[in-house]
Amino acid sequence: MNRRNNDTEGTDLSKINFRTFTNIRPVHHVVFAYEKDMTIIVQPGKIDCFFHKVVADEIIDIEYQVIDSTHGDLDISFQMADPTGRMIVADFKKPENSHRHTATIEGDYRFCFDNSFSTFSKKTVFFDMLIEGEEPEDRDYDDDKEMELGNAAETYMMRVRDISESVTRVKDKVSTARRLQELHSAHEARDRNLAEDMCTRVLKWSIGHVVLMLLVGITQVIFVKSLFEDTRNYRKLVPGFSS
Repeated sequence: MNRRNNDTEGTDLSKINFRTFTNIRPVHHVVFAYEKDMTIIVQPGKIDCFFHKVVADEIIDIEYQVIDSTHGDLDISFQMADPTGRMIVADFKKPENSHRHTATIEGDYRFCFDNSFSTFSKKTVFFDMLIEGEEPEDRDYDDDKEMELGNAAETYMMRVRDISESVTRVKDKVSTARRLQELHSAHEARDRNLAEDMCTRVLKWSIGHVVLMLLVGITQVIFVKSLFEDTRNYRKLVPGFSS
C-alpha cells in the first residue's frame, strides 16, 4: 500500500492521508472480484483517503464500522467519489454503514474516512471493500475440443462444465462465508472495546466513590472528636479567657 498527497479542492491538505490499494487478491473466476479489508486508525482532525482503480460496470461493495474510540462516540464520516470528483456517497458521523454502487466510468475512485469533527478522539475503523465484475468466459477451448473429439466427448465436456461450475459456486460460498466471518469479528471487536471501556469507567467511578467516602468519614471523625476536646489548656494560654 502506497501513501501519497494530492490536491483536494476546498480541503486542508494537512488533514488528509491519501493511500492507494495494491496487492489486491482475486477471489474467484467466473464472476471475478477484488477484495480488501483493513483496520485503520484515523487521528483526530484528520481525513484518511484511499484510491482504487475501477472499470466501468464493475460493482463497488464497501462496508465499514467504527470499532474503537479513545473518547466520545463510535462514529465517523465517510465519502466516496468518482474519478471526476463527483460525490457518490456522503455519510456524516455514523457508527457503521454499507454501500453498493455500479461504476459508470473507469478511473481511480476515492474513499475517505473523515474524523475532522473530533478534537481529541481518534477512531479505529474496520472496512471491507469488494469490487465485482463480469469476466468473459473463454469457451474456445471447449468448442475446439468438442469438434476435435466429436459427439462422443459431449457427455465428458458437460461433466467438466458441471464440475467447474460446482467448484466456482463452492469458492463463491467460501469467499462469502469468510467475508461474513471478518465482519462478525469486527462486530465482536467493537463490542469488546465497548465492554472494556464501560468496565474502566465503572472501576474509575467506584474508586472515586470509595476515596470520597473515606475522606468524608475521616472528616466526620475529626469533627466529632473536636466536639469533645478539653478547652482548659486554651484558658491557660489565652489571658482573660473564661468559660
